[in-house]
Amino acid sequence: MGLDIRIPLGLIFLIIGGIMALFGIITHGDATLYQKSLGVDLNLTWGGIMFVFGAIMFFVGKRKKWQDDPVTPRPWERDPKAKARH
Repeated sequence: MGLDIRIPLGLIFLIIGGIMALFGIITHGDATLYQKSLGVDLNLTWGGIMFVFGAIMFFVGKRKKWQDDPVTPRPWERDPKAKARH
């Protein structure tokens, strides 16, 4: 099969979350910027959440699964006659 959708999706969240978190770290002490959000640094908070989510998606998409092994077919794709021979 082709590319797992979790890999590019994870990269997108990693990049955007990293940018948001970096901006939140840089502007963390600016009280006027975060006055509307009651002083909560939402850029840092949601940037960190997006970064962690992206990392999970990326690494889960990169791992090798037994379902992708072309040599050993999935249990439901095996030849039923071959099972009877064993």
